[in-house]
Amino acid sequence: MNHRSVAVDRLASPRPRLFEAVVWLLPAVAYFVFPDNLALGVSIMTYAVAVLALDLVLGYAGIVSLGHAAFFGIGAYAAGLLAANGWREPLTGLLLAGAASLMIGFFASFLVVRGKDLTRLMVTLGIGLVVYELANRLSSITGGMDGLSGFEVSPIFGVFAFDLYGKTAWWYVYGVSLVVFIFLRFVVSSPFGLSLRAIREGVNRMPALGASVNSRLRIAFTISAGVAGIAGGLLAQTTQFVGIDSLSVPRAAEFLVMLVLGGTGRLYGALAGTAIFMIAHDYLADIDPVYWEFWMGLLLMAVVLFARGGIVGALFNLVPSLKARFGRAAQ
Repeated sequence: MNHRSVAVDRLASPRPRLFEAVVWLLPAVAYFVFPDNLALGVSIMTYAVAVLALDLVLGYAGIVSLGHAAFFGIGAYAAGLLAANGWREPLTGLLLAGAASLMIGFFASFLVVRGKDLTRLMVTLGIGLVVYELANRLSSITGGMDGLSGFEVSPIFGVFAFDLYGKTAWWYVYGVSLVVFIFLRFVVSSPFGLSLRAIREGVNRMPALGASVNSRLRIAFTISAGVAGIAGGLLAQTTQFVGIDSLSVPRAAEFLVMLVLGGTGRLYGALAGTAIFMIAHDYLADIDPVYWEFWMGLLLMAVVLFARGGIVGALFNLVPSLKARFGRAAQ
């Protein structure tokens, strides 16, 4: 039996399905258990979509990016500007926000895939800096350092209006994040996704198999940019404000930290890393508003040093070892 059939059998087995059902039921349960923290939950799910986008290019294609905040911010500004100019329908506005980032990501992908690891990192960083400064200079359109505000979003399906408590926003972001996850799960499980893993593990072998490495990397980067734009659109629609910090390099670095914390190349690592980072940030900032980054740095170093493959990777590695240990003890 080959590796692909083993992976398919694992995904089709009851335990992973039960695990996934539990994971996706958690936000629904949290809605009722933590009614006073809906804004934090909406932020976690919104940023998780952006980190999922980063996982596609880093965890599966092996492209280290410090520019995904650019596509996140482009989507946010696109959704905000559409609403400010009369296009207030949220679902189509969200798709158009994703399309705007997708288009920019497509053109940027030709620059990104030309280099190797460090070159790609610098190119994505340069893209982020350029987009940030453009947004800052075009203050008559973007609002500059003051941000873009004063726009409203229509009720979803004309019925569910966005309220101050974040109840509608919670279910809206929850539904979109689930759809995005299913889409990315399909992408990474497809032959295209398997070819991305092969490129990451052994890029020099792929041309010998007749596969175009650059074209696959461009497609992955473009899809990732579009998904990041959807995340930005969610931010704009649920907060009805777009700050220029959504385009900043520190925001891109936060996405990268969230992904490394949870574990790359697993999709669920993006979800876990985002949740842990933002909950820890909220908790630590309340305890120590000045030096919370010190404790966050310690947490990140501990995960990198002692949890191979991030938190989710460590959990996946722990289960087989526990089974083997208890199996020997039973004998």
